[in-house]
Amino acid sequence: MADDIVQRLDHIFRPKSAAFVGSTNNLRKWGGRVLSLALESGFQGRIYPVNIREEQVQGLEAYPTLADIPGDVEMMVVAVPAAQVPSVFEQAAAKGVKGAVVISSGFAEVSAEGRALQERVVGIAREAGIRFVGPNCMGIYSSAGRLSLCFDSHLRSGPISFISQSGTMGSYLGQLAMAKGYGLRSFINTGNMADVTFDEYLEYLVRDDETKAIVLYIEGLREGRRFFEVAREVVKRKPIVVYKAGRTYAGSRAALSHTASLTGDDEVFDAMCRQAGLIRAEESFHAFAMAEALSKQPLPKGNRVGIVAMGGGQCVTMADACAGLGLDLPELDAETQALLLKELPPHAPPPRNPVDTLGGPGYLAPTEIVETLAKLDCIDIIITNATVVVTTKGMSAEAIKGLVDAAERVATIPERYGKPLLTLSWRPGTTPTGLDIMDNHNVPAFDTPEEVARAAYGLARYAEVRAKRLREDGA
Repeated sequence: MADDIVQRLDHIFRPKSAAFVGSTNNLRKWGGRVLSLALESGFQGRIYPVNIREEQVQGLEAYPTLADIPGDVEMMVVAVPAAQVPSVFEQAAAKGVKGAVVISSGFAEVSAEGRALQERVVGIAREAGIRFVGPNCMGIYSSAGRLSLCFDSHLRSGPISFISQSGTMGSYLGQLAMAKGYGLRSFINTGNMADVTFDEYLEYLVRDDETKAIVLYIEGLREGRRFFEVAREVVKRKPIVVYKAGRTYAGSRAALSHTASLTGDDEVFDAMCRQAGLIRAEESFHAFAMAEALSKQPLPKGNRVGIVAMGGGQCVTMADACAGLGLDLPELDAETQALLLKELPPHAPPPRNPVDTLGGPGYLAPTEIVETLAKLDCIDIIITNATVVVTTKGMSAEAIKGLVDAAERVATIPERYGKPLLTLSWRPGTTPTGLDIMDNHNVPAFDTPEEVARAAYGLARYAEVRAKRLREDGA
């Protein structure tokens, strides 16, 4: 791995100053939008709008060219027509700019002429030592640099870093993740990847202590061997979850016209993912469900799941979802079942696993059941919704305190037993007190049985992959 990658890419993701070339007062244009988002995100460095016609842009003094800016410029954001981009990079080289994000499109993704133009930009940049994201991208988000070029200001910082070849899909998935409460450490829309490549982004993020899991949206790879070599090393330290688009002929054709990406054979890609240890998501948002669990919960020792839920239907659905992914639901022994029956009403079905707690004798019963499963050597992962449904309507203060205490006790199971705990939110779109308590303890909540099962699968799969990689290295 490149030793200087952090220093080089910090110019992009943690700049002390940034010029916005092509910035404008018109927020419907890219040049206006990215500057507005940067200002809203609370960027702490100097911002220099560059606009040859305006003296002021969005309340800031504007400069005709990069050369007219009085101070140093560490990074630039470029949103001008493609034909002007080479000239901008020549000015940047003279100014000493070190990094760039090129929003402009009209390059290799559209024509042979565009490809030649892109190669010209790359040549100028490499001679000047400028590393850049894009072209044909929607920008970046860096919580470390307090800089956003693509998301609004209502952001939640978190442990997941997301790299996407698609700007619109990347923005959609990133916004959806944050709406669900999943925080992002960084977002990178790679665009055409004319300069910085997927493997270099991975090398950069694996060195970031605050990135705990990495999500990739990939349409195609030009240097697949190098990518998988780097990914194989990265997964020893951090999980990588990948969603691969362009799996069909129709998708492959669309990817070629979208980001100039050749998608390749999907079976070959799948085999390479398995060899390198990447976790592949079959549905786009399931990648985030797995990353959320991987970034917040301890790794399990195996793939054996214990389910405690309020209602037989949820027990059955979660059991199906887990078993369908190859997770094991061991039947509890007679001694454990007898112990659990003491916490259940007389009409309760045998608590073999899953355990249905609906109609239990009190709010502490589900807590005792979850605690009992956590103590078992035959259970590696626990899924429950039995203690997250906390409603205070019509309840006494004593009862409310009991529910809160029960949720607090369950939420600390990962800390006390070293086993991952996942919750089902029961009512999608709501955040009752119990879920807030879980969130405060970094216990993730999911909206559907399929999502929570996929999260459990991600934990088990990465634990297996990481152990294998470390054994191979003799670590």
